[in-house]
Amino acid sequence: MAANATTPDGRICVMPYQDRYFEAATGLIVAIQRDEFGFDIDLARQPDLSSIPAFYQRDAGNFWVALHDDEVVGTIALKDIGGHQAALRKMFVAADYRGAQWRVAAKLLEAATDWAKQHAVRNIFLGTTEKFRAAHRFYEKNGFAQVEKTSLPTNFLFMPVDTRFYRLNLRHIS
Repeated sequence: MAANATTPDGRICVMPYQDRYFEAATGLIVAIQRDEFGFDIDLARQPDLSSIPAFYQRDAGNFWVALHDDEVVGTIALKDIGGHQAALRKMFVAADYRGAQWRVAAKLLEAATDWAKQHAVRNIFLGTTEKFRAAHRFYEKNGFAQVEKTSLPTNFLFMPVDTRFYRLNLRHIS
């Protein structure tokens, strides 16, 4: 299931992850985490990325890449956490592809929420860090409401750096 984005040059598409995108997708994620936001992290400390199909692409979960001319410029994942709930993870967009001109983040989120609705997911939760201020605005603009850590499902996957949490109730989105 692919969602196609319309961009200035018409060459962005969002599609489910395939193993041929492993190096590019994981390289993009780690580079943004480490180089842009200064986290002391690498691929080895993110075992979910070493087995994307087994970890994410099962049950109501999936992992998508945004492509520009077959170059990975963004990622997003949903991890099925049971109870008709999913965790949004690994949402990253290359700096040159951020903003309304490209709509990469919007198309990635649209692909994930469309998938979630089709797979009977009622709520999507996510954790993020205080450093990702633009992400806070993006999530809030797209219907996510900030929630306390104590209100998250018991099976939510906490990341050590996450200090801010959100929930999207899909029952209220058409």
